[in-house]
Amino acid sequence: MRVLVAGATGVVGHPLVGALRARGHQVSALVRAASRAEAPDADAVVTADALDREALLSAVSAARPEVIVHQMTAFRLLGDDPAGAFALTARLRTEGTANLIAAARAAGARRLVAQSIAFAAAPAGEPVLDEDAPLYLQAPDPGWAATVGAVAELERLVLGSPDLAGVVLRYGALYGAGTAYARTGGTGQSVLAGRLPLPGGASGITSFLHVEDAVGAAVSAVESDAVGLFHVTDDDPAPAAQWLPHYARTLGGPPPRTIPAALAPRLLGWFTAHQLTAARGAANARARTALGWKPLRPSWRDVLGQE
Repeated sequence: MRVLVAGATGVVGHPLVGALRARGHQVSALVRAASRAEAPDADAVVTADALDREALLSAVSAARPEVIVHQMTAFRLLGDDPAGAFALTARLRTEGTANLIAAARAAGARRLVAQSIAFAAAPAGEPVLDEDAPLYLQAPDPGWAATVGAVAELERLVLGSPDLAGVVLRYGALYGAGTAYARTGGTGQSVLAGRLPLPGGASGITSFLHVEDAVGAAVSAVESDAVGLFHVTDDDPAPAAQWLPHYARTLGGPPPRTIPAALAPRLLGWFTAHQLTAARGAANARARTALGWKPLRPSWRDVLGQE
């Protein structure tokens, strides 16, 4: 098939191009002009900013894809400008997705696979939730509420286009090379420096996903006829009280100190406090059944902190 990967310089998009080519697909990489030097080896490289509708229409038309994979975020900016990274990612999930759908239609694509996140559910109900659980649209933190709102809009757009077979892959917390959980990543450095304490209880659940398993799920979604919304996570959702001390030991960092849960939002920021104390995990049964996918790394315990 002719496949276009949008966001082809990202932590998932870059290896995805190679994985699809290894499966015999003809792959075009869509990158911003400023990132062309970082583009992966592909059958073709096309350049456009997803927020420039006309440029995107032209680039996608030149590639003539049958399937488009949307992996666009702005998390490359997290180290220098976290607020800007999240704001631009929200625009890519809303305006960028709408532009990409218009370009897909104009180019005659039949299928769209888009990246989302598996940790945007409201913190209610069981510790591990399926895809039918409501999103945390009313989060008390304005930044996280905006992020979840953009996720909801991306999912609505992708799954609400009757002329495109839409698939949304909600990735768990990505770890592996190039992620925040790599030794050189932001979370890894915070843990090594002893800057990520455990709030009392630390019962927030994280569902992890290795980058290579994210790539595998995207390949499965490209080649499948299934449509819909899928959690793509490992098989071992775990509370912070388990994964954070294990991660610190694997990195060779100091054991996380404990702080009162009530102080966590002020000391760590609202989102980190939420992740460590209240977040829900994500069940992956639907992806296993419908996409025929399963994680090659079923538990974070074997790899997290080793890359």
